[in-house]
Amino acid sequence: MARPWVLHLDLDQFIAAVEVLRRPDLEGKPVVVGGDGDPTKRGVVSTASYEARRFGIHSGMPLRTAFARCPDAVFLPVDAEAYLASSQQVMDTLRTFPAVVEVAGWDEAFLGIRSDEPEALARRIQEAVRERTRLWSSIGVGDNKLRAKTATGFAKPRGVFRLTGENWFGVMGHLPAGDLWGIGRKTAGKLDGLGITTVADLARADEELLAERFGPRTGPWLRALSMGHDDRPVTDEPYEPRGRGREHTYQEDLADPGEIRREVTALAVRLAGELADDGRPVVRIVVKVRFAPFFTATHGAPLPAPSTDPETIVDAALRALEMFELDRPVRLLGVRAEFAR
Repeated sequence: MARPWVLHLDLDQFIAAVEVLRRPDLEGKPVVVGGDGDPTKRGVVSTASYEARRFGIHSGMPLRTAFARCPDAVFLPVDAEAYLASSQQVMDTLRTFPAVVEVAGWDEAFLGIRSDEPEALARRIQEAVRERTRLWSSIGVGDNKLRAKTATGFAKPRGVFRLTGENWFGVMGHLPAGDLWGIGRKTAGKLDGLGITTVADLARADEELLAERFGPRTGPWLRALSMGHDDRPVTDEPYEPRGRGREHTYQEDLADPGEIRREVTALAVRLAGELADDGRPVVRIVVKVRFAPFFTATHGAPLPAPSTDPETIVDAALRALEMFELDRPVRLLGVRAEFAR
């Protein structure tokens, strides 16, 4: 009987690739997509082509920084509708194969398959996506979702790579613990403070120590992550976001606390209107503040009870805002609602 596998498909430089398809003259040029396409304005990079990445440009970077690193790059505005349409074509192509397809975003999906030759099937999937959409992809092959997702990093660009329990430590053991999917910069820094620098170090770490430092659930989870353990199934159930938010980048810094309060109120009111249409009750509001030049912090406030009431949402947003010290200019504000699960 054919063995079960998980494939993880990730479209290579997806947003930039869609733009190049629309403008073939951009082929081979550094392309940066973000904001309204004007690098003299505030905004962040949504994606950068491989040519742009050679200049150190990456997603989440301020557009002005990207422009400073490569003034000759082509800067383009975000066109969400075009990317969504291309993504839908890719996902429809994946569903033509005998697989459970779990959409994980515009540019990635997990596939649950059974095969004696998973790499060969991965190549056929790559070819089908390329033929029908003209987009290149990379595919990780694994015995669970974590290993398949991690394998994709080694497959890029345009490749296929297998990562299982058999070769996990041979491939991952010497790498920084922060390279693991799910470990962010802050957690990596805390691990480093404990003398845990590599994936192998984390796998050998004392679980009680991890639980004491990171909590009774997160500590053991970190160790399981280092060993590549993951028992989550691939599912084709429609994805339901855990929250919804609104944010705005200001071309001129906000310095007056009263003005910042008014802007957060306005964002919360707009968000509340969208939440009313969505109908899902909210349990927590999170406010995001990006201070000049580029330091970002968040604080959240729970609702007394699950609700979509605009006044309750605004009140929670303002309570969260009170947790900040507004002693520096503000360049971005955001309000996010977290749904009841």
